[in-house]
Amino acid sequence: MAKNGFTDRVKITLKAGDGGDGMNSFKAYKGKPACGPDGGDGGDGGDVVFVGDRNLHDLLPFRFTAKYFAGNGERGGSNRCSGKRGGDVVIKVPCGTLIRDMDTGKIVCDVYEDGETHIILKGGRGGKGNVRFTTARRHAPNFAQKGQEVKPHAVILEMKVIADVGIVGFPNVGKSTLLSKISAAKPKIADYHFTTLSPNLGVVSRYGESFIAADIPGLIEGAAEGAGLGHDFLRHIERTRMLCHVVDISGMEGRDPLADFETILAELRKYSEPLASLPAVVVLNKCDVYGAEENIARFKKKYGKRYEIFPVSAIRGEGTDHLIAALFDRLAVLPPAERIPADEFVFEEADNTQFEIYLDENGEFVVIGGLVDLLCRNVVLNNPDSMNYFQRVLKLRGVFKALAEMGCKTGDTVVVGDVEFEYV
Repeated sequence: MAKNGFTDRVKITLKAGDGGDGMNSFKAYKGKPACGPDGGDGGDGGDVVFVGDRNLHDLLPFRFTAKYFAGNGERGGSNRCSGKRGGDVVIKVPCGTLIRDMDTGKIVCDVYEDGETHIILKGGRGGKGNVRFTTARRHAPNFAQKGQEVKPHAVILEMKVIADVGIVGFPNVGKSTLLSKISAAKPKIADYHFTTLSPNLGVVSRYGESFIAADIPGLIEGAAEGAGLGHDFLRHIERTRMLCHVVDISGMEGRDPLADFETILAELRKYSEPLASLPAVVVLNKCDVYGAEENIARFKKKYGKRYEIFPVSAIRGEGTDHLIAALFDRLAVLPPAERIPADEFVFEEADNTQFEIYLDENGEFVVIGGLVDLLCRNVVLNNPDSMNYFQRVLKLRGVFKALAEMGCKTGDTVVVGDVEFEYV
């Protein structure tokens, strides 16, 4: 979502680095052209890392850069030299950013605190050099392993403001003005609806203590169904420890303050019952306007037993000292805000034991799946030892048996990755 440059939800593509290929190499001295294998391992691919940064306040940079790929591992060298590891890609996000898997919607992690680090994707493993394949019977392996390739994954970054107090109410009731009076925040303020198009944060301080208040853009009837600014901003008050309802008690715009308050409560209940159940206070703003006294009396009569009510004039700063003191007293006994727990989720890579077989339009039996990916890493077509390994794995994993069950007979063509052979 992006309005007036503010962005709090984006889709990006991530990819860890592929592993580097192992080296197939033999020592060579003058007069002795082959003195044994000495191929080194390929380097591992780089990781995808997310870091919380308190100096970032929205996800705007991700509107211009949507792909983040880590570096690939380098190929192994001769003389048993390993390839260099691929560079990590480090992605800084605002504190309070949820990372969701695009396909399932599950929460991968909640980047909650400044400097908090999460490795989202691990780089592919580097392939083994030919020196690693020497055995008592195989003294000169003429093949090496390819590096592991990894798949890209799409994720959703979703920013949820971390604030102790969420200031909510209809548009133009004075939320931004109130925030500017109780904190050092300087939000944009004007006398028209939807001036605030992004959550404004302010630090409220008193006697060496402080808390964070967030001015949430105005709700309107139907916000819980996505009308107006709706869902785009309701999620920003899901983390708050308490709510501060601001009501235009003057009724100067022709609306009934009590009906406005009921509408806000109804929208919160529709969106999230736990959100509507948060501790709350009510600020009756513009109480210095002529005729407000009658509405104040009506409001206190109906809601005075359920809520602590503070008549104020935000533009003059009148009554804000009592409000600040009450907010500090309330927060002192409330539990701290909690991070949103991650789902049990890991990005799936190919299962090295699984395979599928299908018959293509040419009448060839094609084997696909994670097992094929593994074989493609390990098999060198022009090496007898490697091909023997290839045939042995196909037999042990039940590929030959599955081919026979599908009607594959002697002389039929079988395709496994880059390998094409005649079934016997």
